[in-house]
Amino acid sequence: MSKGITSRDTDYSQWYNELVVKADLAEHSAVRGCMVIKPYGYAIWEKMQAALDQMFKDTGHSNAYFPLFIPKSFFSKEASHVEGFATECAVVTHYRLKNDGTGQIVVDEEAKLEEELIVRPTSETIIWNTYRGWIESYRDLPILVNQWANVVRWEMRTRLFLRTAEFLWQEGHTAHATREEAVEETNRMLGVYADFAENWMALPVVKGRKTENERFAGALDTLCIEALMQDGKALQAGTSHFLGQNFAKAFDVKFTAKDGKLDYVWATSWGVSTRLMGALIMAHSDDAGLVLPPKLAPIQVVIVPIYKTDEEKAGITGFADTLIAELKAQGISVRFDDRDTQRPGFKFAEWELKGVPVRIAVGARDMQNGTVEIARRDTQTKETVAQEGLAARVAGLLEDIQQHIFTKALTFRNANTVEVNTYDEFKQVLEEKGGFISAHWDGTVETEKRIKEETKATIRCIPLAGQPEDGFCMVTGKPSTQRVLFARAY
Repeated sequence: MSKGITSRDTDYSQWYNELVVKADLAEHSAVRGCMVIKPYGYAIWEKMQAALDQMFKDTGHSNAYFPLFIPKSFFSKEASHVEGFATECAVVTHYRLKNDGTGQIVVDEEAKLEEELIVRPTSETIIWNTYRGWIESYRDLPILVNQWANVVRWEMRTRLFLRTAEFLWQEGHTAHATREEAVEETNRMLGVYADFAENWMALPVVKGRKTENERFAGALDTLCIEALMQDGKALQAGTSHFLGQNFAKAFDVKFTAKDGKLDYVWATSWGVSTRLMGALIMAHSDDAGLVLPPKLAPIQVVIVPIYKTDEEKAGITGFADTLIAELKAQGISVRFDDRDTQRPGFKFAEWELKGVPVRIAVGARDMQNGTVEIARRDTQTKETVAQEGLAARVAGLLEDIQQHIFTKALTFRNANTVEVNTYDEFKQVLEEKGGFISAHWDGTVETEKRIKEETKATIRCIPLAGQPEDGFCMVTGKPSTQRVLFARAY
């Protein structure tokens, strides 16, 4: 099989674009800026979704669904929120089409909506308008709700999974009686995201706080997880927001507290999206194709028979049936690729491209010797092993691959995280190396914007694990109490 993927070293962006398409993950649609997620790509997303959904339920959350359309007036109720999303909104103005008499379908100008509807870019406004009818007293709190949905944020420059006009995501929206509960929830969900990224995606992340300039529109505080891709650029993999009482005040959501006093509800929201698919691809994959962590691989093991006669095929199939049953009993997903329309070499290349973690090849000679050839996708190594005890060996190998992929990504991140003390050194590292750059910043929006304008690097986060450290801003020389993390980003 001819893969024909551009090398990462030649053109990382082109490598990514080609890999998404050639690995059958997604493609551009007829609607500009939107994508079609193909079955194999959607299978990976479903595994992400299932794992996260269980983690949400394990932390006390329930799923619900809210409307796709939001009255325009709702957005004007929270000033910073509408300002943050105004330039990205798709607006519905009419509700009917008609034939213009010449065979053309046009908008019926007489069918104009009394109030325009915004196609959901995020759901805080519609949900908090709804919560007003759900909450009367402290007995109704907390509300711990998550929504799996699609959203629209109008984008002119798009890239599959990373930035599209429509994308899939989940958004949690919770309501609490106290500030302390809401802050605790904000931190808890950031921890859930970090756990998922590291233990399922094999993606090491830095937990941190966004600067005031980078906060979610309408939030008092935004926490995030930041990951480093193989080209040295950062990717925001998830956010958790403490919204304070802003949306409760905007939509008049009050409750009677235990002491009988009336107060506004405290809120959080948090979300991850199909952008995680882009992170998964860019953090681990290579010039031969996808490298998938076993926990998220739709097919964890592929068995390829190599035979010349029907008799040889029958013998290998009998062995494969037994092995498949043993693997499935351990919860391992497996595919027996006995297509007679393709040669084994084509199959090897195809499953390598699609990132299947383990490949087992079995030929007539293997059947005689009681062996198989087993290949692991992450290291592209293979060895001949005994058929006896193979299922247990494969289960252990999958665990080893999951850990190895994480360790490799962590080693890369550590090697590409640099401390600098001067602006010249900062710019040199950014141009020559990239990666995460830890540096002092004076805490002002002006300096933050200057750095972005001059270098295209942004403050990814103020690391939560960062220690207080007296120093001086690398740009202005003003006093600073802690280093922050910079990078160019997606």
